Amino acid sequence: MATRITPEDVLHVANLARLALTEREVEEFTVQLGAILDHAADVEALDTEGVPPTAHPLPLVNVLRADVPRPGVDRDEILAAAPEAEQDRFRVPRILAEDEG
Repeated sequence: MATRITPEDVLHVANLARLALTEREVEEFTVQLGAILDHAADVEALDTEGVPPTAHPLPLVNVLRADVPRPGVDRDEILAAAPEAEQDRFRVPRILAEDEG
């Protein structure tokens, strides 16, 4: 297992992402990212000749219903069931305080 990533590489990427890492995190991420790169190299070394490209191991088919317009619920009926309505809309409690200046 060759070293593919150095602590300096981790610090460089962390700097680009504007992340502050501790020394322990740098060590930990260096090991973890190295393991990820080693795994990617293992996958790259596989003989995939004759294997068709695929995005999923099982064939998937989207099951979609037809997009058929249908009548909605009557506005007056819905507003009649609301605790409070005002100007053909639901009335809800104010969540922001008015300026008390």
